[in-house]
Amino acid sequence: MSLFQKHQPVLSKAMEALHARTFYAAFPEHPAPAVYGETADADGQAKFKNYLNKKFEELKQTNAEVWGGQEESPYLQEPLKILYPLFAVSSLIDNSKKAFHQWRKISAQDRAGILMESLERVKKRFFEIAYATMHTTGQGYMMAFQASGPHAADRALEAIAAGFEELNRFPSATLWDKPMGKFNIQLNKEWRAVPKGISLVIGCSTFPTWNSVTGIYGSLITGNSVIVKPHPGAILPIAIFVAEIQNVLTENNLDPNSCQLAVDTFDKMITKELAEHPDVKLIDYTGNSIFGSYLEALSGKTVFTEKTGVNSVILDSVEDVDKVAANLAFSVNLYSGQMCTAPQNFYIPADGINSPTGKISFDDFAQKFATQINGLVDNPKAGPFVLGAIQNKKTSERVVESEKIQGKVILKSRSFENPMFKNARVATPIVIEVDSSKKEIFGKELFGPIALLIKTKDTNESIALAKEMAIAHGAISCAAYTTSASVHEKIADEMALAATPVSFNLTGGIYMNQNAAFSDFHVTGGNPAGNASFTNPEYVTKRFTWVGHREPVKA
Repeated sequence: MSLFQKHQPVLSKAMEALHARTFYAAFPEHPAPAVYGETADADGQAKFKNYLNKKFEELKQTNAEVWGGQEESPYLQEPLKILYPLFAVSSLIDNSKKAFHQWRKISAQDRAGILMESLERVKKRFFEIAYATMHTTGQGYMMAFQASGPHAADRALEAIAAGFEELNRFPSATLWDKPMGKFNIQLNKEWRAVPKGISLVIGCSTFPTWNSVTGIYGSLITGNSVIVKPHPGAILPIAIFVAEIQNVLTENNLDPNSCQLAVDTFDKMITKELAEHPDVKLIDYTGNSIFGSYLEALSGKTVFTEKTGVNSVILDSVEDVDKVAANLAFSVNLYSGQMCTAPQNFYIPADGINSPTGKISFDDFAQKFATQINGLVDNPKAGPFVLGAIQNKKTSERVVESEKIQGKVILKSRSFENPMFKNARVATPIVIEVDSSKKEIFGKELFGPIALLIKTKDTNESIALAKEMAIAHGAISCAAYTTSASVHEKIADEMALAATPVSFNLTGGIYMNQNAAFSDFHVTGGNPAGNASFTNPEYVTKRFTWVGHREPVKA
């Protein structure tokens, strides 16, 4: 049985899910022993610890110039001291060019089988990836397991399915027969899906696998070779993915350099040199808007970006204000606001929010919101694990600086002791009241656990400001609360024009931060927050070109 035959049932389900947009998950998201094995967690933790203070020698890449690595655990605030092979850009490019001409000639079926087999191998390593993610990003254990393991694998599978479908959209050959009266013109026609070349995937520090695997697998399924350039602060999680891809390639007598890991260090970064190299044709990027815009402006490249944005919450009317405040408080606390989908700007009418029991004043909602944040933070069984740790010291500094924002501090940020990691770098959310005229304050992303409660004239101004911010600065998510059908439709229509998806009236166990593979399009590509979307057809069709040949049929 070929690898394609082995994995075809799952691939078929994934392709069906792409069309139906209903719930589908190939990889169970709960780290239950019944699913992954009784010792899976302990084994994964032990494997992670075994990486520390050593060389990472799982890659099939050879002839490293030197070894290096600068990852630091936000929980321990100590370096991991894991060393990775470092390569010259010229070596990475030469290896990728050579591998490309072998990989591009592999059939779409065989590529799909190989890539899905790599995901099956990665599944056995979800727990070590979880601990690697915790100690590079600061995510809490559950988020680290889910986001870097099963959710990332589902996103990768989604990219494989989308690419495979597009590669098979048209026939590879046909007989073209045109009647001309007394005779026919007959041509044999063939079409080839030609990959563009070398693909560069630039990783981020907060979600090193979830944000990278779509580009990696999207480029590989369409026949491109890939160079994965992780963030210097978060290498290990994606290194494990790349190692498994290389393992499966090698087992199938293929060049492992079809997917290379290009590690660099903060003092000698190679991102620009790689991005500007003429042989790099595709670039996937997650990170700040300044660098993302630079990449988008490079000539001769097809670039897919997810950049920064200003995410809004529009509060008009509610059924149960306490449930709303609890849901939004969790969204702000989740991973200490370090998600690209986390809420920042909360638009609240000056005369309050409508509810079945009457108006809820601006101040009352602000107090309920702050109380819910404190309640979660102070819950020893939940708070430390929901907030996790702050990945970057600059984020901690930004939270401290935000106290100087021109407005009223409703809730100050504070530190607390994580029961498992005494030295964890932590900061609870800060909540600040800001007037709607202060666009210079809320008209930019304030990355981290920072929530701005913006007092507006009415809901119409709230909608207008949320739309304006999305159009001008980008937005990846938006939440809205209303019991009015007409207001609901106005918000949906106005934010759609700003290319921003809206989560309406969430009060239960689902939050505006979360996006589901096979159903939610992550980023729309329609506003400054990014020019691409996980995973619409354009995300894969731009990675290859249809080329046709034709020839008269011989008599």
